[in-house]
Amino acid sequence: MKTHYVLMLLFAFAMSSCSTETIEPTFNETATNAVKVEEQILLLVNEHRASLDLNELSFSDLAYEHANKHTDYMIAKGTTNHDNFKVRASTISSATNATLVSENVAKDYETALEAFQQWLASSDHRKTIEGEFTHSAVSAKRNSEGKLYFTHLFYR
Repeated sequence: MKTHYVLMLLFAFAMSSCSTETIEPTFNETATNAVKVEEQILLLVNEHRASLDLNELSFSDLAYEHANKHTDYMIAKGTTNHDNFKVRASTISSATNATLVSENVAKDYETALEAFQQWLASSDHRKTIEGEFTHSAVSAKRNSEGKLYFTHLFYR
């Protein structure tokens, strides 16, 4: 009977206790940007878009800020992901009146050209690169082992 009472109390406590989930990643270190890689990817994307008679994408400081945070998050997790994308998209949309936000992510490619070519080889990633966007920013950072991680945000 006593055990039954204790179990009921534990169940009641568990059901009434609060739980929280962080929306923003929590980690202590941020990796250094591979700025030349970032610039090369933006150049490659805009050259590709020009070859298709698509508009050039303008660099966005806001997208860059969010891309950097997400790249640090992926490095901390050790994997590529689109975790919390809805939060990034909503924040960018609210600040810029964007009607569409998209992202490409990648890791372990050695160069900007390699990452770009792999994105083009994927129909979903290619669709984003060739999409009706006006602004963009890419974050490329190395983890502690020297492997590159990429987050490329697009919006219009």
